[in-house]
Amino acid sequence: MRSVVISVAIAIAGGFLGAALSQRIMHSPSQLEAMPLESDSGWITPAIKGYGNIPQDSRSGFQPSLTLSNKVVFKVSRGAARPALVNPALDQVARVVNTYVAAGVPVQQLKFVVAVNGEATSAMLDNAHFRQRFGVDNPNLVLISELKQQGIDVAVCDQALAWHHYKPQWIATSVTHALSALTTISTLQNKGYALLIM
Repeated sequence: MRSVVISVAIAIAGGFLGAALSQRIMHSPSQLEAMPLESDSGWITPAIKGYGNIPQDSRSGFQPSLTLSNKVVFKVSRGAARPALVNPALDQVARVVNTYVAAGVPVQQLKFVVAVNGEATSAMLDNAHFRQRFGVDNPNLVLISELKQQGIDVAVCDQALAWHHYKPQWIATSVTHALSALTTISTLQNKGYALLIM
């Protein structure tokens, strides 16, 4: 009987340990930061160079269409794991842009707006204020600039700026000021924009 109890206790402890290890492995920062490179076979960044790597397969279903409005508002609220990393939600926006362009929709036909608030607000800071606050250069500025060059409007919530005690003049010049992220989203949804929460 004693050996049965010991075996059960070992099995339970092993189960907990295995679950904890698998959780640690699944959420390891090194795995989350690892992105396929452009040089890897099949991965491309046709519109936002160096960001939002995608595999492209024209046989996949639900391809973007030239005949649709292609209006999307992205809600970006989560921050990066560390200040030195590009915001993963902004990288996902780049991935969506690259997916549409790779499917044959010209970037000029994309009506995309990025509504930023919450933990992502700091990614909108200019380099001087980002460095003053976090001790590193803002890794998001090149991506934001690339998005803007492709006609993607990245808008920061002025309510979030106030909440985080950021002054409006601290925000990068490539970022649009919006009354709030919530009114940006609701206004655009009323104009037929699809909402994607990143």
